[in-house]
Amino acid sequence: MAPAAPGILPQGFRRQSYDNLSSTSAKAFELARAGEGNGLWVTAAEQTEGRGRRGRSWSTESGNLAASLLLIDPSRPPVAATISFVAGVALHQAVVDIAGPPVAERIALKWPNDLLLDRRKVSGILVEGEKLAGDRFAVVVGIGANCVAHPEIAGAIPATDFAAGGIRIAMDALFARLAQRIAEEIAVWDGGRGFAATRTAWLARCGGLGEAIRVNLPGRVIDGRFDNIDDAGRLILINEGGAREAFSTGDMFLAAAG
Repeated sequence: MAPAAPGILPQGFRRQSYDNLSSTSAKAFELARAGEGNGLWVTAAEQTEGRGRRGRSWSTESGNLAASLLLIDPSRPPVAATISFVAGVALHQAVVDIAGPPVAERIALKWPNDLLLDRRKVSGILVEGEKLAGDRFAVVVGIGANCVAHPEIAGAIPATDFAAGGIRIAMDALFARLAQRIAEEIAVWDGGRGFAATRTAWLARCGGLGEAIRVNLPGRVIDGRFDNIDDAGRLILINEGGAREAFSTGDMFLAAAG
């Protein structure tokens, strides 16, 4: 499949690009409240107050990717969170498209929303939802990718960037390819009706399956083995007592990543 040309988006998608924003996702929600429709990408060359999971901040330096996709009524609200797996599969595919098949051996998806390079975080995905006026429901998929630099965030897994790993991926090229891939994967996901196919594609690209992991929850830490994800996207862990437990939230750490 030929790479998408920079600036060319799949049919039904648009882009608003900014030099600097506090948060691309916050801007996307602002635009949604003002009546903006489905399929809008918001990107920024620099992002100063990006949001990560559990309230962590995520700054984006020049040369890195900061992008948020606004979707209006993409599915029933309880199902909308599974679009994080759609974004993960699309991001993985986009990186391989640009860097070549050998890089697939070095990158992996980590539940629920990270892309790893050599078991270090190189990208994060955050899905948020908000009820709008007129009974509309907005979902924003925020994606940050470390192309040329990376932050270190307390309490998170170690980070890296593509350049540090010897991989040349320009931010604009990554966005163009990601926009094309995510449009394809949203069509497969089909409002959540096609999550089984998305789940299969995600599992084929995930890291740590069958390995020892640790899940950090508020007030609780659980060690066990990563067994699967279920049809709702929950992490299935086999704990040290041999019982299966399902988690819809939590921070997962691969044993080798600390």
